[in-house]
Amino acid sequence: MADRIASVERNTLETQIQINLNLDGTGVGEFKTGIPFFEHMLDQVSRHGLVDLSIQATGDLEIDDHHTVEDVGITLGQAFAEAVGDKKGMTRYGHAYVPLDEALSRVVIDFSGRPGLFYDVPFTRSVVGGFDVDLFREFFQGFVNHAQVTLHIDNLKGDNSHHQIETVFKAFGRALRMALSPDPRMSGMIPSTKGSL
Repeated sequence: MADRIASVERNTLETQIQINLNLDGTGVGEFKTGIPFFEHMLDQVSRHGLVDLSIQATGDLEIDDHHTVEDVGITLGQAFAEAVGDKKGMTRYGHAYVPLDEALSRVVIDFSGRPGLFYDVPFTRSVVGGFDVDLFREFFQGFVNHAQVTLHIDNLKGDNSHHQIETVFKAFGRALRMALSPDPRMSGMIPSTKGSL
């Protein structure tokens, strides 16, 4: 497979974002968004997905975190879309169950070319580490729309909101890792009966 890397910059009146991505990395992450809890979750994606990921974001945090979180999701989706290229030889589908104490989440992803987010995370509280947990849906929606993937996220159990979201992000990283893995039996082929994704 060719190098699967991307460098994407997105600038608006609300945010300025730079993302560097290597899908075949070792899990090295570097994050500067001004939102510590969000960075902690992004680090889970990098480490568990074994992707090298650098995200530098400046946004209107004096208003709230919404624009920055959503726009990071959009830009990350653009980076993934660029890095996967024609998708030849990749597994395409990925899934993971991840527990953390009482919490358990399942994430399933398909690099289908069709954006769809199916998200069921019944948080037990609305704020974790000063972060509005409703914004995680906005992050994933931005990612899905621009990566052109189908993504199912289900928190199956959990009493602690920190544990709930951490299991989601770890499972997301591991599902990405599976879907992005080369399939030696599909070498040079697109994993679809249509011949395109």
